[in-house]
Amino acid sequence: MRVILDGMGGDNAPSAIVEGAVMAASKCDKEIVIVGDEAEISSSLKKHGYKGDRISIINAGEVIENEESPVQAVRKKKDSSLVKGISELLDNPEDIFISAGSTGALFVGARLILGRIRGIDRPALASVYPILEKKKHALIVDAGASTDCRPKNLLEYAVMGSIYVKNVMGIDNPRVGLVNVGTEEAKGSILTKSAYDLLQDADLNFVGNVEARDVPKGACDVIVCDGFVGNVILKLTEGLGWTILKLLKNLFYSGVKNKFAGLMLKGDLKNMKDEFDYSEYGGAPIIGVRGAVLKIHGSSGSRAVMNTIIKGIPFGEKRVVEKIEKDILKLDEGTL
Repeated sequence: MRVILDGMGGDNAPSAIVEGAVMAASKCDKEIVIVGDEAEISSSLKKHGYKGDRISIINAGEVIENEESPVQAVRKKKDSSLVKGISELLDNPEDIFISAGSTGALFVGARLILGRIRGIDRPALASVYPILEKKKHALIVDAGASTDCRPKNLLEYAVMGSIYVKNVMGIDNPRVGLVNVGTEEAKGSILTKSAYDLLQDADLNFVGNVEARDVPKGACDVIVCDGFVGNVILKLTEGLGWTILKLLKNLFYSGVKNKFAGLMLKGDLKNMKDEFDYSEYGGAPIIGVRGAVLKIHGSSGSRAVMNTIIKGIPFGEKRVVEKIEKDILKLDEGTL
C-alpha cells in the first residue's frame, strides 16, 4: 500500500507535509508519495535531511485555494495536488489519501472522482472525539458534511462508523449511540425517533439514545447524528477545552502559591492538553466514497501529518472501504 499526501494543501504546506512524511518514514515501512510542486518538495526533503528511497513525488502544477468554489475548482484544476492525489486511489484500493487542504474541495473531489459506495445516499465526514477514558477516543458521524439528513442516512452512518472504529481504531463490537435530547426511546424529533427504530433493528451494538453531556464521558464509541449537531458538538468541545485550559493557566499565574502548584502539576497539565490536541488524533475520514480519504486540520504541523499517516494505515491496509460496501449491500438487501 501507499500513503498519498497532498503536498500543497494547508497553511503550512509543503514544509510541514514533507517533515511529517519524513518523521512517518522513520516509524513505518510504507511507501509515501507527496503530490505537489516537485521543485519545492524536493528542496524541502533536502532541508529535512531525507536520504531514503520510500518517499517519492508526483508533480502537480496547480493548488486549490480555500476561497475557491469546491465544485468549480475540482472540475477545472485537473493538475492540482488535491485532484491528482485523489485520482491515485482509483486503481489502488489499499492506498490512502491525506489532505490539509480545502474541506469542501476534498469532499467534492472524493465524491466526483471516486464516486459513492453503492447504496450510500450521502457520504459523511467523521471525526475522532476525545473522551474521559485516557488515550481512548470515539468517532462522530456526521461531523458537518450533511446538515439535513433522513433516518436511513443515520443508519448508514452507524454502519460505516462501526466498521471504521473496529478496523482503524481497534475497538471490537463498538457501541453505537444516537445523539438525542433524552435517553428515553420516545424522546426527540421525527428524524431521531425514526432513526432509533432503524438502528434498533439493525445488526449493530446499539446502546440507544445518548445525551450530549454523556458523549465526552464515553457513553458510546460511534456517535451518530446529523452534520449540524455533530459540528456543534465538535466546536463546543474545542472551545470548552481551550477555555478550561486558559482558566487553569490564569489560576496558576495568580500568586506565588499557585505558581508552585502549577510547577508541580506541569506534566499532568500537559497530558491533559494533549487529550484535546487534534495533532494527536489522526485524520477525519470521509466515509461513504470508494476510496480511503482523510482530512487533517488546515493548520496542521508535522506531528499531525505523521500521526495521521501512521494511524490511517489500517484504513487502506484492512480494506475498510470494501468492508463498508459489503455491509451496505447487506443493509439494502435487508440481511444486516
